[in-house]
Amino acid sequence: MRRSGAASLLHSARRIAPLAWPVFIGQLAVLAFATIDTILVARYAALDLAALAIGGAAYVSVFVGLMGVVLAVGPIAGQLFGAGKLRECGQQLHQAMWLALALSVIGCTALLFPEPFLSLSRASPEVAAKVRAHLTALAFALPPALLFTVFRGFNTAVSRPKVVMALQLVALLVKLPLTALLVFGIRVPTPLGELHISALGAPGCGVATAIVMFCQTFMAWQLLRRDPFYARFELGARPAKPHRASLAALLRLGVPMGLSIAIEVTGFTFMAFFISRIGATPVAGHQIAVNLVSLMFMMPLAIANASSTLVAQRIGAGDPADARRLGWHGLEAGVLIAAMMGAAVYLLREDILRLYTHDSVIVGAALPLLAWVAVFHIADAAQTVAAFVLRAYRVATAPLVIYAVAIWGVGLGGGYALAFDTGGFAPAALQGSLGFWSAATLGLVIAGAGMSGFLMWMLRRTRDAATTLEPVA
Repeated sequence: MRRSGAASLLHSARRIAPLAWPVFIGQLAVLAFATIDTILVARYAALDLAALAIGGAAYVSVFVGLMGVVLAVGPIAGQLFGAGKLRECGQQLHQAMWLALALSVIGCTALLFPEPFLSLSRASPEVAAKVRAHLTALAFALPPALLFTVFRGFNTAVSRPKVVMALQLVALLVKLPLTALLVFGIRVPTPLGELHISALGAPGCGVATAIVMFCQTFMAWQLLRRDPFYARFELGARPAKPHRASLAALLRLGVPMGLSIAIEVTGFTFMAFFISRIGATPVAGHQIAVNLVSLMFMMPLAIANASSTLVAQRIGAGDPADARRLGWHGLEAGVLIAAMMGAAVYLLREDILRLYTHDSVIVGAALPLLAWVAVFHIADAAQTVAAFVLRAYRVATAPLVIYAVAIWGVGLGGGYALAFDTGGFAPAALQGSLGFWSAATLGLVIAGAGMSGFLMWMLRRTRDAATTLEPVA
């Protein structure tokens, strides 16, 4: 007996929720790293907050592109897990680890030599010095962060997100006091004399992140070695040697995935570089607004991860009808929840901003940016869930093209034209940071519509065709 549309959606939501909520909590913990940094540094100095915005934007620009490449382990391992090929599934974990280490060389080089980012932001010498120190610390955080991303992607693919969530929460508990200690410094009398830790400001956030990421990744490695759950994947005591065919399969899917995520994120991180040209106060307001919408983004991201995992597993199990149903219902649920969250944050935006800082000047800089939050968040949810479901089908090139046109072309390019009135047509109300946010919202609307439309077309095209596994060594 066929279910009605609402009943079918509810049934799919009940399957998505057990995978989505641990991802949601875990990603909130990850984002809380940046939230902690923002709140503490906002209370330390405006100059350090500007450095944190530029340094954070540079790190995210590097990290997320590389993260997207190694996260190709998720769709590939998910299909193999759904097909019952557990040993082959486990091998993907090892190959993704080798890939993460190789990509770390590229990423660390970019962080240790950040001149391109500083040139984009036109940072003052005082801010630039703090940015360099912050990024040097984050260069040490990048390798363990990418290795933990492999662990996260693999566990999500095999329907075990709770263990990732637990490690992320433990890391957060360590991150908070450690960051406060390094940002503000401390003097403590001891029997052996006074213990003095100098206040580092924004660079202290990077040092704390590096320490926490090493600890978190070490705990993940111990779990892989000792938890009986992983024995079925025949991981062995040491990682398997690099395998050319497996690495090639990861790169075929991972490179367009990484480029797509890099375009999506740099479309917004580059806003920080350009807005920093206007002044420290506008970029500080932008940093708070970005952190808030990033917190909101964790919900559609969790739904996207869960939907993609289930779709990949059902493809591997040879059930394309269920895969299509789960993919489309994940999109519907993501958009519906985003609409409710966007409306709530819009109505409470001033009170929420006061939680970040009591500096009325910074609040005033951030408040107009959040006028776009409802439409921004709905469009962001639509494009995210659709893109993740497409990745479960190993489709990544079309989303890359959509992102490039909508987010870089319309969002970033249009925002630059409005903010700095390069064509002499921008109204005064849309010049400055508000121009970037209005154009970014339009770009996301185009990306959301384009990605959802492409997903609908692809699901219809595969309705009567069996979806087969691409061979993966």
